[in-house]
Amino acid sequence: MYYSNGNYEAFARPKKPAGVDHKHAYIIGTGLAALSAACYLVRDGQMPGDHIHILEKDPVPGGACDGADIPGLGYVMRGGREMDNHFEVMWDLFRSIPSIETEGVSVLDEYYWLNKEDPNYSLCRATKDLGKDAGFQGKFGLSDKASQEIMKLFFTPDEELYDKPITDFFDDEVLNSNFWLYWRTMFAFENWHSALEMKLYIKRYIHHIGGLPDFSALRFTRYNQYESMILPMVKYLESHGVQFQYNTKVENVEFAIGGGDGPKREHTGVGQDTILKIQATSGVFKRNPYSSPTKKLAVRLDIDHEGEKSSIDLTADDLVFITNGGCVENSTMGSQNSPAAWNPDLKPGGGWDMWRNIAKQDPSFGHPDKFCSDPQATKWMSATVTTLDKEIPPYIQKICKRDPFTGHVVTGGIVTVTDSNWLLSWTLNRQQQFRDQPKDQLCVWVYGLFPDKPGNYVKKPMTECTGEEICEEWLYHMGVPTDKIEALAKNHANTVPVMMPYITAFFMPRAAGDRPDVVPDGAVNFAFLGQFAETPRDTIFTTEYSMRTGMEAVYTLLDVDRGVPEVWGSVYDVRNLLNATVKLRDGKPVTDMKLNFIEKAVLGKVLKKLDGTDIATLLKEYHVI
Repeated sequence: MYYSNGNYEAFARPKKPAGVDHKHAYIIGTGLAALSAACYLVRDGQMPGDHIHILEKDPVPGGACDGADIPGLGYVMRGGREMDNHFEVMWDLFRSIPSIETEGVSVLDEYYWLNKEDPNYSLCRATKDLGKDAGFQGKFGLSDKASQEIMKLFFTPDEELYDKPITDFFDDEVLNSNFWLYWRTMFAFENWHSALEMKLYIKRYIHHIGGLPDFSALRFTRYNQYESMILPMVKYLESHGVQFQYNTKVENVEFAIGGGDGPKREHTGVGQDTILKIQATSGVFKRNPYSSPTKKLAVRLDIDHEGEKSSIDLTADDLVFITNGGCVENSTMGSQNSPAAWNPDLKPGGGWDMWRNIAKQDPSFGHPDKFCSDPQATKWMSATVTTLDKEIPPYIQKICKRDPFTGHVVTGGIVTVTDSNWLLSWTLNRQQQFRDQPKDQLCVWVYGLFPDKPGNYVKKPMTECTGEEICEEWLYHMGVPTDKIEALAKNHANTVPVMMPYITAFFMPRAAGDRPDVVPDGAVNFAFLGQFAETPRDTIFTTEYSMRTGMEAVYTLLDVDRGVPEVWGSVYDVRNLLNATVKLRDGKPVTDMKLNFIEKAVLGKVLKKLDGTDIATLLKEYHVI
């Protein structure tokens, strides 16, 4: 498996891999990573569909990408997905997945047309004082010291960030800024999360820094993530004869380890492109310190299907794709009249327990307890509010400054309530969010990063609140008169709260080797998928990360002779670096920084030397000087 860029390989069809007709695949889970692996097995691996077996513990596919009208509860979305135009793997796959709405059109086609005709941007990113615009005016509000703290993190080697929290690198200069409020609420970072992942995010999205305040950097699907992304993939796979088996828990994957060395594959990243090859062989990109060339063969799956235990014996021709861990594991739903329960205890057949069983067998299989041992630090809550009539929408429209019933962009991303004790954020994507949703109803997604604190209106923690009470708190912060709040929440909305104990588990401080490589060294017939598998340079909590692991897994195990598109190289583009530097400083040139006498003198000499060169022209073009 190697990386590529440009369009030379982007549209090429690989030859059929040798021996693929004699192989079978077992895929654990039906999240985006697992479904992507299945799609790549079909499209590029050219494996017969009836040789692909997908084992899902839940009764429906999708993993964290959900969205459903649940009888007795109402519409529920545990979360949402923000997409980027440089999700290279995602668009590589979705160009081949047919739309389930329009014949002859791909999912990429409909997505592209939609976001061209109805571009995303926010008209109100944050509020305070009961629904008033917070007045940020798109500014990051970073001091010179704060800017330097961000720059220092950007240039700190990864190994110096292992197991360290963000607060080891940022102090109140950053943490009290508009920048941090934008960042933490958009990506769900907490102060104690991984400094390494924070750095990776800054590098990954350096080309979108200027679009963060108004979300113009983002793109969204037409409907909820389940109907817009998961269903088309499932229909595509079913049309090729892929076998789905639901209510099927995989409790363990048993391995035979030893008996010499396993397959010798070139390290991920070795490509035909000279620069990519240099990166892969330089030794700069640190690899799993627990890796070994020892042969590792998956030999058995231990399964529980609706209480009936069984096993599947595996050979070297049976490929196993393992979704280890899970951010929505142990999620619980409340209702309009009941809170969501707190249930962090891990059980057999879940992604975490399975990973623990696997990790015991070889140190290169990762360390799940780095991520799942402190659910208090990885939880937050969300809720889906469905407005039932025309009573609440005017308050929404007053803030987002758009008619929410047009079918076009509404809030354009989350609206954060800056003075909310829960640090509440809420959003309306294009309505209707569900195909069967009544035309006079709206689905609002609400989440709180601080669910243990008492609310401002409802004087108790979000964790203890019913759906109705969460709706009351939201209405209060939108500026609804207090004498109307309770009646509106009770009679004019239906709210379903969700508790997610492990929703940001992947953000916990970590070190190299805590996540297994997609295909560990020495692996014969298996790969790891999803947010808790390791792939270079990309960032977790994104659709792209999940789908990338699926593509890399299939291409490695089947030796597909086509490049995996590399993570977009914006961090290596000097134009993006210059633009981001100025945008983070709210348009102020570097020459306006407060410098001491010696620093000013040095800067003056450097600029004098550059005068009359292309470098000076570039610096002026991007308003750096």
